[in-house]
Amino acid sequence: MALRIFGSQNSPYSVKIKSYCQYKGISHEWIIRNSDTQEEYSKYAKLPIIPLVVTPKGEAMQDSTPIIEAFEARCPEPSLYPSDPTLRFLSELLEEYGDEWGNKWMFHLRWARAVDQDIVSVRLAREMMPNQPAEQAAKMIKKRMSGRGFAVGSNEKTAPIIEADLLEVLPILEKHLQTRKFLLGNRPALADFGLGPQLYETLIDPTGGDWMKPYPRTCEWCMHMVDLKPPAGNDAGNFEQWEGLQSTLEPLLKHAGLFLAWSVANAEALGAGKQEMTVDFGGKSWWQTVGGPQKYHVKSLKEIRRKYQAVASNTELRSILERTGCLAALQEKEKEKERRRRKKKLERKSRKSDPAQLEHQQHEERQIDDEDTLQEEHRQAKAPPDSWLFKA
Repeated sequence: MALRIFGSQNSPYSVKIKSYCQYKGISHEWIIRNSDTQEEYSKYAKLPIIPLVVTPKGEAMQDSTPIIEAFEARCPEPSLYPSDPTLRFLSELLEEYGDEWGNKWMFHLRWARAVDQDIVSVRLAREMMPNQPAEQAAKMIKKRMSGRGFAVGSNEKTAPIIEADLLEVLPILEKHLQTRKFLLGNRPALADFGLGPQLYETLIDPTGGDWMKPYPRTCEWCMHMVDLKPPAGNDAGNFEQWEGLQSTLEPLLKHAGLFLAWSVANAEALGAGKQEMTVDFGGKSWWQTVGGPQKYHVKSLKEIRRKYQAVASNTELRSILERTGCLAALQEKEKEKERRRRKKKLERKSRKSDPAQLEHQQHEERQIDDEDTLQEEHRQAKAPPDSWLFKA
């Protein structure tokens, strides 16, 4: 039996998982989530999102990054992770950047202009509702999706910032990819699976396609990233050393630093119960409302901070992150942890607690210190490979 992937060719996260399974040689069935397959999809989906991965054992998984991390543990070769811890974390950071910020480029351009709304809504209608007249279904899709810019922070104030940011990133990528197949060398890394599918979806839409066509190497790369095949023989290619990547990758990391500043501001606004946020984005004022759609970003920021804490003693990595404006946002968790530690100590001093309560408070403090270590050990635990993962 094969893995089942419920998804859409118009979803960057779906094509990300589909291409990953192709690259790893994982036996899978690609199932378009539409009106014909909705009943089967609903049996397993906990949230109304794609992709949904269902194993032959009936295990259901959603959220593309944890899906890839789970399968990397089960079938580690060819690995997406460089052996160099500096490059591994940078790859994880760029994947986070692609998933969470690259999606803003794609979603904004897809639904901001009538020409894109008209073409994409028909494309989605034919895929999602194959038994209905496409024009009728497209009108419903266009009405709903063209009003959902708030989900990615797209509004009159941020639209020019999002567009200018993409137009700055495209030549950076084009230069970086001139001498290599993938972001970290001649082998795909997690970073490629984060950025590539988002830019592929941008490419297949009218406005995004027009903007990307002047960058042929970037177009070639992102199209490759949604249709990978297993490497021939044992030659998966090599990751480069940081020295060879630095000059053209650091400019991209500086844009990731702007994204992290946005992510921190978003988390702080939601944590304070605010309904809007403002942050300086490269000298421009970014304003948007915050609510349900932005809560996932808080979770993903916490996760990339956790990953950084596991390698925070790496001086080379720290220097790179500091130069590119990424370090402060990643260190924020440590400041928050220290704040909680001090708060609990003050509470302990201010109360005349009985011995049992004092012991409980001390236990909570130790949990704060041990939380990241325990999570990292759990994440790195290797699950035994299952026979159904691989093609015959």
